[in-house]
Amino acid sequence: MANGGPVEHGFPHLETVREAVTALYRRLSYDTVRTFSASVAPVDVAFCDTDDLYLGTQRVAHELVRHYRLPDARMIVSFREMTHAANVELTAGPEYFIELNDRFRTHRRDIGAALAHEVMHVYLHRLDLSFPSTRDNEILTDTATTYLGAGWLLLDAYREDAASSQKLGYLTPEEFGYVLAKRALLFGEDPSVWFTSPQAYTAYGKGLARARRDEQQPPLTAAGWAGRRRYARDRRHAQDPYAVGAAGGDRYSFSAQPPGQLRVSFPCPTCHQRIRVPVRGRVRARCGLCRTVLECDT
Repeated sequence: MANGGPVEHGFPHLETVREAVTALYRRLSYDTVRTFSASVAPVDVAFCDTDDLYLGTQRVAHELVRHYRLPDARMIVSFREMTHAANVELTAGPEYFIELNDRFRTHRRDIGAALAHEVMHVYLHRLDLSFPSTRDNEILTDTATTYLGAGWLLLDAYREDAASSQKLGYLTPEEFGYVLAKRALLFGEDPSVWFTSPQAYTAYGKGLARARRDEQQPPLTAAGWAGRRRYARDRRHAQDPYAVGAAGGDRYSFSAQPPGQLRVSFPCPTCHQRIRVPVRGRVRARCGLCRTVLECDT
């Protein structure tokens, strides 16, 4: 939790975020991801200063348990002084103990954001889905929270001005915006209408621009002129038997498998699983993981 300190910006964890989205689809399946088409509604996690601290916290925790479809999971929430925003004790269940930073006693509107991340830890624990390192596992948790409909709370908890700052989670504000935009493009929703933080709008806009760039990379037909020109040059290089070195852009690569039949592989703009198609002009490809149909000009 950044509390008054510097807030990291940009997209330093983007590759891990993309790996997390792929892992979600592989573990949950396309059909399960689609069941999260509705995000957590602001009214369900609203928390005002007149609410009883503990009853209100339990109510919000229950709503997040319901959203993640953990009907037999009971969250016991307490508050204490700590460096991090929150912590959860992962056990066999059905009871899970969550500790929240004492700061949330007076910053109650952000309790939902902190709980969204911690309850997702429980969800992923039950799925037996994790990444090897602590850092990558926390990025997976932030990504899953956001992609499955509760992460707009984490971005909305980001506030920064000349005198103070606050940010929850391990992703940068722009990376939260990127994952939110991926979800928005998939389900056709606009999460920006729920933001109360002015800085969240800016971060979401930058994330949305980055997410749209994923859909404009060659060999997709939506690629721009510069990308198509670069792709054509790399394709000629790959077709030259006397060329030295590997041909391909930063996101696509060519291979001759079987020999004499050139293929290009590139990441699906939705789930980021790599897709391999033959190089033969206009091709329609379907991602086997997220079922996205892609129009390609190979």
